[in-house]
Amino acid sequence: MGSKLLWGFTLGLIAGLLLAPDKGSETRQRISRKANDLREKFDDFVDSISEKLDSFKSEAEDMARNAKTEARSFAEGKSGVL
Repeated sequence: MGSKLLWGFTLGLIAGLLLAPDKGSETRQRISRKANDLREKFDDFVDSISEKLDSFKSEAEDMARNAKTEARSFAEGKSGVL
């Protein structure tokens, strides 16, 4: 849904710029600047999501490692009881 919203915003922005009463060269420069701004924002968004996923992956690996250690300790403790 987010990508549809971004595309809709981008297309609306471009349509508004193309219909503006500026010279063609000014309109093209404005479109270029806005496209670069949107690209930078999108890259920042992707970087942010990537960092969050990496953090989540690291936390999940730590939790799995801890669970494995606890299970092994529990199993060793129970084997002495039998």
